[in-house]
Amino acid sequence: MRERRVDINLEFDSIAKLLSEYLTNLSRTGAFIQTRDPWPVGTRLRLKFTVLADDPEILEGSAEVVRVSERPSGMGVAFLDLTEPSKALIDKILKRRPAKRNVPR
Repeated sequence: MRERRVDINLEFDSIAKLLSEYLTNLSRTGAFIQTRDPWPVGTRLRLKFTVLADDPEILEGSAEVVRVSERPSGMGVAFLDLTEPSKALIDKILKRRPAKRNVPR
């Protein structure tokens, strides 16, 4: 069964053209990183992203690219290892945010 996903960092939508990459979707097992230059499937990455929760917080760990998308441009990653504070942050976000919206971007 696929893990529940939530949209995050919606505040970045209005300034997306200024950012090179940011998280737009998050679950306990992975995330979608919107980026103009996605890495190929199978690439292992060290992640460090700011997530807008109550205050800006850091999501940090390692992940592997599992899919690449053209629309929106980006990549889906599966988490391999996250710091304990990052795991707690994801749990906090998932408890407070509504489920993923089904609105085309």
